[in-house]
Amino acid sequence: MALRALFADTRPLRNPHFRRLWSANIITVIGAQMTLVAVPAQLYSLTGSSAYVGLSGIFGLVPLLIFGLWGGALADALDRRRLLIVTVIGIVLTSALFFVWTALGNTNVWLILLTFSAQQAFFAANQPARISILPQLLPNRQIPAATALNMTVISAGGIAGPLIGGALIPVLGFQWLYFADIVLLMPTLLAVIGLPSLVPAGYEEKKRAPGWRSVVEGLGYLMGHKILLMSFVVDLIAMIFGMPRALFPQIAHESFGSSMSGGLAFGILYAAIPLGSALGGIFSGWVSGIRRHGLAVILCIVAWGLSMTGFGIAVFFATGAPDHWLWIGAFFLVLGGAADIASAAFRQAMLLTAASDEVRGRLQGVFFVVVSGGPRIADVAHGAAAIYVGTALATGGGGVLVVLLVLLCALLVPAFTRYRVEPSID
Repeated sequence: MALRALFADTRPLRNPHFRRLWSANIITVIGAQMTLVAVPAQLYSLTGSSAYVGLSGIFGLVPLLIFGLWGGALADALDRRRLLIVTVIGIVLTSALFFVWTALGNTNVWLILLTFSAQQAFFAANQPARISILPQLLPNRQIPAATALNMTVISAGGIAGPLIGGALIPVLGFQWLYFADIVLLMPTLLAVIGLPSLVPAGYEEKKRAPGWRSVVEGLGYLMGHKILLMSFVVDLIAMIFGMPRALFPQIAHESFGSSMSGGLAFGILYAAIPLGSALGGIFSGWVSGIRRHGLAVILCIVAWGLSMTGFGIAVFFATGAPDHWLWIGAFFLVLGGAADIASAAFRQAMLLTAASDEVRGRLQGVFFVVVSGGPRIADVAHGAAAIYVGTALATGGGGVLVVLLVLLCALLVPAFTRYRVEPSID
């Protein structure tokens, strides 16, 4: 029984609707990750500049901020099944545009960036509805297991997608990766269409355009709760200063010998952090015994910053022995991924235990925006920094800044490091 407890709880898969969504998502996530790899690789191939790759962060961040927050309001006012259908179709259409632009020989980076921005808008509006339907499909006691199953698929797709995409770009070209994404989205679209009507509570009273007042109220609550606010601040520090993914195309090409349009080293760099997250999730039984969640978050983010510093050192010494240092650099990225998923687990637990029930949904919307938006700000920051200081210093120096700034936060807000969750009475 103790051994069995180490593995995922599969009871939610007995529900046919959840099972179809989860099974379809296995291959859909791979296609989505291939597109996320193809877009920066294509931008770097067209321009030879990490600044343009970093610019994709702005074009992805703005729609994530707007539609991530507004998507929560939509999910509380509309039939969630219909919202899911519309947003999945939107994602399919934007992938189709990527395919068309590339097949026609487009070299206009702004067209690619605008299409990417539209796709991120549909994705951001999709996520709150996708998460909020779980209590309508499953009993409450199965929600944690369902969430774990979904995170496992996302982590696995984050490994397989970059590896497959990075290896296939030089062979098939960008356009066929985009076409593959279209095909791999079809099972999810069919699964969503097969869902029953999923209207939110009080649906009849909410037949009006959702406004922003409730979003603003949730943000006001967050600003007045320094422990919860700090959980977002330290995560933004970790991502903005310590997420160097915008530099992966340039690092793979200049330091590890990949071609400008992709290759094995490119795929390895993109897959390493998700691999660490997947491994961290598999061996995450220890987190249940930790009560001082605030201190745990600080330590996990320090570990993340040190891992990125180690990766930057590997990049610096890669000249002359790229294969040797590639695996050392990937090892540090794997460590960072494991630290990141542990940090996310503790921060999510803090949101669920420290926040009042009336604002939990809105804070989860903020959580999605921060988790999704922080790395996109990092894309811009790292892309610009690499122009002036190079990829190694931009990466390693960013890791050092993460450690220093997070420790400063711990000193300035000691209540955060003292925060602990009370042990369960059952």
